[in-house]
Amino acid sequence: MEFPDKQPIIEYTHRLRSRYGETDRMGYAYYGRYLEYFEVARTEMIRSYGLSYREMEDSGVMLPVIHAELEYKMPITYDEEMHIKVMVYDMPTVRLQTFYEVRTSASDKVHVFGEVSLCFMDRESRKPLRAPESFLQGIQGQLNG
Repeated sequence: MEFPDKQPIIEYTHRLRSRYGETDRMGYAYYGRYLEYFEVARTEMIRSYGLSYREMEDSGVMLPVIHAELEYKMPITYDEEMHIKVMVYDMPTVRLQTFYEVRTSASDKVHVFGEVSLCFMDRESRKPLRAPESFLQGIQGQLNG
């Protein structure tokens, strides 16, 4: 998996502890949970910019996932505190492309790399549309701020 060769315009880290019910028989966080972890971190990143998924959806804009890619390097076990870093390298247009690194308090090595692309979509027509101006202004305000 390749990340862009430039500095991200957004970098946000969310802490989350792996829970018992999320582990498999080996005691590792189940691989399918990482997309959920990414969603939690992405939602909190957006909230940190004064925006919310709920308000965006209420205004008629959906943000479905159109691509997801993960690369597993090391397992995470029950009750480990994860540091899920979300990075955005380009200002969103029709697409919001997010990149992830998951580390733990126990190790500075990356456990999982990820990339998730989402598309801004009109709720009624289900057609792609440009990122809402309020969304872009929220990001721009933080970048200038």
